[in-house]
Amino acid sequence: MLSETPIVLVLGGTGRTGGRVVGQLLARGARVRAIVRSAERLPVGVTHDPSLTVVEAEVLSMADDALRRQVEGCDAVVSCLGHNLSVRGMFGRPRDLVTAAVRRVCRIAEEIRPARPIRLVLMSSVSVNRPDRLDTRRGGGERAVVALLRALIPPAKDNQNAADFLLREVGTSNPYVEWVAVRPDTLVEGDVSDYTLHEGLVASLAKPDKTAMANVAHFMCELTCDSHLWTKWKGELPVIVDVASS
Repeated sequence: MLSETPIVLVLGGTGRTGGRVVGQLLARGARVRAIVRSAERLPVGVTHDPSLTVVEAEVLSMADDALRRQVEGCDAVVSCLGHNLSVRGMFGRPRDLVTAAVRRVCRIAEEIRPARPIRLVLMSSVSVNRPDRLDTRRGGGERAVVALLRALIPPAKDNQNAADFLLREVGTSNPYVEWVAVRPDTLVEGDVSDYTLHEGLVASLAKPDKTAMANVAHFMCELTCDSHLWTKWKGELPVIVDVASS
């Protein structure tokens, strides 16, 4: 069980989904630590919240001791890190932003040996496949398209590598880290609304579903705070889609 006032570290808190995570966690009464490149890009109204601690830094450039201080004492880490949708953001360095950050957090968690496993919630994508072709909705043609995307577009490969790392190297019996990789479909604006959760893919590449960023943030916050929901989804890659879309 988490404490009544969970401490959550958010990576990527100035992004469109990450900013919503920060705001929703604070609204739930959580204490939030946010590592951001620019505090000015945080959502309006949160920067003066006494429950928010902001560190301006690039996660991959932080010294181990500095990052360890942020991870230590946390109940959960939420990563909304991603690549900017620009030529430089998609093809420039670091090409392994998500994977490298996840690796660092997991390594530090294993070093500090918390009494309870840290909950790591990773924002992923429906471009990411579960292993052993468990995503039966995706046939051979779609798998070939996705493989081509990973070969040509570094963020697609990065997202898959991060999920593979959690699946294959962290696993589901690590005493210091538990994880969930959340897979939204096409991200859209909008308020929190009804959404559905699925073990596997529910839409094709040709006819994708939609997922409101506010709903992704809501589910990620629920995972950090709700132990029953966490038990249901830990070690999984749930797909989240809006009810209106599906």
